[in-house]
Amino acid sequence: MKRKGAFLLLLVTMMVLLSSCWSKKELTDLAIVAAMGVDKTKSGKYHLTLQIINPGNVAGGIQGGGGGTQSPPITIYSASGDNIVEASRRASSSISRRLYYAHTNLIVVGEKLAREEGINVLVDALDRDPEFRNTAVMVIANHSTAADLVKTLTPVDKIPANRVLKTLESTQRRWGESVKLSLQEVMKGLQSPGEETVVAGFRLVGNHERAQKLENLQESTPESTLRASGLAVLRKGKLIDWLYGGTAKGTVWILDEIQGTDINIDWAGKKEAIAYQTVRQKTSVSARVKNGQPHISVHARVEGDIAEMEVPVDITNPKVITKIEQSLRKEIKKELKKAIEHAQKEKADIFGFGEVIHRARPNEWKKIKLEWSTLYFPKLNVDISVEAYVRRAGLRNKSFLSGIKENQK
Repeated sequence: MKRKGAFLLLLVTMMVLLSSCWSKKELTDLAIVAAMGVDKTKSGKYHLTLQIINPGNVAGGIQGGGGGTQSPPITIYSASGDNIVEASRRASSSISRRLYYAHTNLIVVGEKLAREEGINVLVDALDRDPEFRNTAVMVIANHSTAADLVKTLTPVDKIPANRVLKTLESTQRRWGESVKLSLQEVMKGLQSPGEETVVAGFRLVGNHERAQKLENLQESTPESTLRASGLAVLRKGKLIDWLYGGTAKGTVWILDEIQGTDINIDWAGKKEAIAYQTVRQKTSVSARVKNGQPHISVHARVEGDIAEMEVPVDITNPKVITKIEQSLRKEIKKELKKAIEHAQKEKADIFGFGEVIHRARPNEWKKIKLEWSTLYFPKLNVDISVEAYVRRAGLRNKSFLSGIKENQK
């Protein structure tokens, strides 16, 4: 009986101690941070810009308040400090609620900070914070400050942070010149053998003062908007270069991050006469070392559809389809080669070729790793092979333009 009594007393004690919500957080006591921008001031301090959600204004967008006033779905708070933690705590002095970073899904780094000091200190601070999620997406402000991007009010998507994330996803899925990378993925890239990686760039198009006003949302054609703009190349955390156009697309392709894009090829003497839309694509990279010299092989396989033709083409002829596929392979290979040559010129292994050699030939890698970025990578022999296939041609086998040409005979 004594044992049963002691056991019952233990259970009652545990129930009393474990029944309370010791870590509860009331929503009315929290300031939910959707995006965080980090810049460097002229005096060398970190300048933090926080995009905080106004819950009451999100559901109905911009709502009227008392006296006919209007309130935006977000509020901006800023503060400066010698480090990120100090800047965050200084910002708290202006807010009646506790800053809550668990839902922060966007980090914007100003170009000046990224180029002059780099992002390593910032990444370390964010990674140490138990409340901050390393799944948050990081972007670099292209020819702008992080504050300008974070303060911009955007139409359609009420929360500007969501606008940036959705634009990155759309660009990667449809065009292929950008890539959506989380803080964790950026950290992994910076810890690779060459310590180089790429981060998506974003730009404010228009007047930055106009972008912060409600009038920007009340126009069918906003004067100021946010736009995905290139890829930032980071070496040891510092911004060293920007990639645009085919070079950016080729880089995303080699990284096997491309989800969809369009490829135009010449036909019958007309420039970019046929538009090819990719549906499935896969890129694989392998490595070998022969006589102390590393070699990389890049293989891309693409399947897609013919989306548009500006000249009559008999796509029922298998020989014509074969010729189109050959032209596609040539065009894709050109983009991949252009990206590799640019990276070798900058001595920046943004593709992770060093990591591939490290995994495949660890013993040989030990002999070349110290001179990888300066000696081996710039002169690296890279074999590129491409497979491209046309799977469909839309709703028509016989081109509409071919029918017109036949009637004119």
